[in-house]
Amino acid sequence: MIRISEIYKTANQALLLHKGRTVLTMLGVIIGVFAVVSLVSMGTGVQNYVTDQFESLGANLVIVAPGKIDFNQDPANSFGNNRLKEKHVDMVKTYAADYITKVTPSVRFGSTATYKTKNYYTSIISVNADAKDIFNIILLEGRFFTDTEVTSKSHVAVISPIVKDELFKNTNPIGKKIKLNDKQFEVIGYTDKKSQEFDTVIYIPYTSAMQEFNIENISSIAIQSNNAEDVDMTIKQVKYALLRDLKEDQFSVISAEDILNSINSILKILTIAIGAIAGISLLVGGIGIMNIMLVSVTERTREIGLRKALGATPKDIATQFLIESVLISVGGGVFGLILGWGASILARSFIRAEVPLWTVFLAFGFSVGVGMLFGTYPAISASKKDPIEALRYE
Repeated sequence: MIRISEIYKTANQALLLHKGRTVLTMLGVIIGVFAVVSLVSMGTGVQNYVTDQFESLGANLVIVAPGKIDFNQDPANSFGNNRLKEKHVDMVKTYAADYITKVTPSVRFGSTATYKTKNYYTSIISVNADAKDIFNIILLEGRFFTDTEVTSKSHVAVISPIVKDELFKNTNPIGKKIKLNDKQFEVIGYTDKKSQEFDTVIYIPYTSAMQEFNIENISSIAIQSNNAEDVDMTIKQVKYALLRDLKEDQFSVISAEDILNSINSILKILTIAIGAIAGISLLVGGIGIMNIMLVSVTERTREIGLRKALGATPKDIATQFLIESVLISVGGGVFGLILGWGASILARSFIRAEVPLWTVFLAFGFSVGVGMLFGTYPAISASKKDPIEALRYE
């Protein structure tokens, strides 16, 4: 019996003899592993991003949203069912006072912000003074609006970093006036970087928004519970308060943790599904390996016959071809991992993409498995060649 090291050396030489064909055969595995690693890492990055957003708001955040939200049903079913009014904020403050520290209504919509000749379309988040603490808004300069300014419907605004860059560049925006819906608002502060979603918004008093933009209903109510342990009781008390004026299917009370868990469950399923779809290309790569190995067996029939005549056993022949197949798939797997890792590094400019260790082992193990699975038939075929017939082969 020939030693494994000699078989490996012979297999390696056979692959290097046809470098172009070997690389092209690897390509299917490279693409498959690259797709699995890069897509799963980006899916993980999206999960990390969503988690960061909700964790920055705190575990004691409770949201009242219009309509009946059921995470197992289409969210579109709750559209057009907004009955939330300003009076409902007061009801929450009154009947759930023992479990909450701060409450803010929220009215959200899109509008073009204008400063001199510069325009920027952005999201307007209209809230009260409590929003600064509820949403952990950090100011780089200036201040947030006060309860007095909310009550008097003052035209004041706090802008986010991207809005500042788009409208003011290197100019200090404090004290400058911007136009929203042709109404002037004085910039009294600007926020620190927080996240992609909150870095492109403008905060104004909700009372000013409802008056100037003719808004009757509020988009949601954000509530800060006393602590994370009181969240469940807070939800019960808020429901009790709102049921005095609204029907059960006209509003939903959910915690930030509930939203996070539901979104993460969906994202995990999507990540696995995307990885599975990408894994199909690995199977295609495996079929390519089997095809080229069968061609190789036919081309090297005389070589097989000669090796058998010199004492090589069917097991030696099968092992050599199987090793060649595995070398192709493992080589493709290594290159695919490197490319996938590189793609995840580039993606970090947009999301917190990372390559989970299990993905590396899975992709590498799959590569070895593909090589062995799709290399078995050509290896067995080669080992069964009759040496006399093989030597006669032209």
